[in-house]
Amino acid sequence: MAAARGRPRAFDRDAALERAMHVFWERGYEATTMAELTEAMGIRPPSLYAAFGSKEGLFREAVELYERTDGTVSRDALAGAPTAREGVRDALRGNVIRYTAPDRPRGCMIVHAATNCAPENEGVRALLAEDRRATERMFRERVDRGIAEGDVPPGTGSGTLGAFYATVLFGLSMQAKDGVPRSELLAVVDAAVAAWDTLTAPGS
Repeated sequence: MAAARGRPRAFDRDAALERAMHVFWERGYEATTMAELTEAMGIRPPSLYAAFGSKEGLFREAVELYERTDGTVSRDALAGAPTAREGVRDALRGNVIRYTAPDRPRGCMIVHAATNCAPENEGVRALLAEDRRATERMFRERVDRGIAEGDVPPGTGSGTLGAFYATVLFGLSMQAKDGVPRSELLAVVDAAVAAWDTLTAPGS
């Protein structure tokens, strides 16, 4: 008598989503093919569409997963530090360490996954652009908190300061993607933080 065939293994949606996130993170939205996604996720195309609706639907869920996991560094650092300057420093340094981790794609998924998109993928580009603006707002709001708590001089332009450090952060991601060593990126962080007193000086 033939042995009974085992029950098929249940589809682990969370694990498949994480694998898809890594593919998008490494290759970018448009360069990633459905064949690459289904291979990485260990499923067939009908299962992908049934679970996520479309490639864009899968990507949007991958972005949400990134924001809940690898993308929490800035938020946690800015919220937890006793001063705005320390929060900015910790956010930049923490992201450099994450951007250069050997078990992750280099850089930030939000920066790299859709810098250029065809018109039909404008929704994807807009999604990530808004996420980057949200990062800038986090820096600005932490500076505003520092002004209110007295560790940032009154009159400091929080909008300019927030934009400056967000731009540094995005540049660090680009450099990490290009293979710049962690030590060099941390030196850039030190230089950016050293500029704090000049940037918050009256009249700056």
